[in-house]
Amino acid sequence: MERRDFLSGGLKLGAGAMALTSTPALTKIKPVEKRFPKSFKWGCATAAYQIEGAAHEDGRGLTNWDVFSHTPGKVKGGDTGDVACDSYHRYREDTKLLKDLGVSTYRMSVAWSRIFPEGRGKPNQLGVDHYKRVIDNLLENNIEPYLTLFHWDLPAALPGGWQSRDTALAYADYAGYIAGQLSDRVKQFMTVNEIVCYTDLGHITGQFAPGLHLHYKDACQVRHHGVLAHGLGVQAIRAHASSDVRVGIADNPRISIPVIETAEHIAAAQRATREENAPFLTAIMEGKYLDSYLESAGASAPKVEAGDMAAIGSPLDFVGVNIYTGQYVRADDSKRGYSIIPRQKTSPYMTLPWLLVEPESVYWAVRHTAELWNPKTIYMSENGCSSSDSFVSGRVDDADRIMYLRNYIGQLQRAVAEGYPLAGYFLWSLVDNFEWAEGYSARFGIHYTDYATQQRIPKLSAAWYRELIAKGKVV
Repeated sequence: MERRDFLSGGLKLGAGAMALTSTPALTKIKPVEKRFPKSFKWGCATAAYQIEGAAHEDGRGLTNWDVFSHTPGKVKGGDTGDVACDSYHRYREDTKLLKDLGVSTYRMSVAWSRIFPEGRGKPNQLGVDHYKRVIDNLLENNIEPYLTLFHWDLPAALPGGWQSRDTALAYADYAGYIAGQLSDRVKQFMTVNEIVCYTDLGHITGQFAPGLHLHYKDACQVRHHGVLAHGLGVQAIRAHASSDVRVGIADNPRISIPVIETAEHIAAAQRATREENAPFLTAIMEGKYLDSYLESAGASAPKVEAGDMAAIGSPLDFVGVNIYTGQYVRADDSKRGYSIIPRQKTSPYMTLPWLLVEPESVYWAVRHTAELWNPKTIYMSENGCSSSDSFVSGRVDDADRIMYLRNYIGQLQRAVAEGYPLAGYFLWSLVDNFEWAEGYSARFGIHYTDYATQQRIPKLSAAWYRELIAKGKVV
């Protein structure tokens, strides 16, 4: 008898045996309701270069990503952001997608080069008017904009780019101007997005624009200009806003997860989080560079001018953290007191090799940020994942994305339940879009973008997110 025959016979016998006995009554236990507070803000996030397109319209200036993406070999498939999702023309469609989801917030970015085509100088009124229309359309639909002022698309005309200190000053001028123009409509401003990406990934590894491989000393100076831009931007927004506004940042700190939740491993993970973000979020929240960072950099440590650290440490109304994955850490007897556990070959990940599935990372991002620096408010300003997103019979049944989101948002529910000041969540992303060096090969949206027709088609994950928002709990 083959195994399948044996199992088949066994199942039949079992079914017959069960038929001879009465079925016991099932005891139904009502699950404990774990809801987010009604005040919790649910939203989606996008970035100008990734969705807008219209690269040569209405006076927009050239950006570093225009140059980079048009350089052969820099972006997968030779893709560019020239058209992207055509949201410059279709923003009303995207607002409708947001409204259909039931979100109350939308994190979007302003393209600096639409406002100042040369990076500074005379403002372009057509660009200003465009963003006023976009924002007005959101407000008409009861969706509050959270405006990111720099999401990597640097005006190409600025001499030296981020290698020049003047770029930080130009950014502050731009940020102050935008605050003066839009603060009658916008009350939530985020200065910059993910400093390590436009500094290190653009100037050390070269995988992002401008694609440079600088000496470490020069790269450390680029880092300093990146955080200085944020700090000067905070001051400029507050100085030029026409009414009270709230100012924060959207950064992607490297988050360490204690491999075991015991006091020693938790302390080690917190120490690692502080140390490994020393050039970026740690400097911003503490207004200084850690001695350990300066000692490690040695002669390559950045040149800091008078007043720089005070600007960098400007008080914030909120901190946004962009978290996709983390790293596991354990306590040890080394000088730094921790060691990072290497990724295993069997570690689960989504469609991109860096996107490991580590749901605890979002909980520890919130907890470490709160316990290290005590901000008034924390937002999960980005979280999401890529998926293979097979389009079959007019549908995208992205159950793997739902698995990812359910587990990550479940960890955020833990953070809220424990009293950490997490006030909102922005899912990345509203629609499939230009995924930087991956071009259009990686899809992060909860709406499928047909790039040939620009049609937006809700994925199964959009229905899931809508249900979550409606019920205020993980579904």
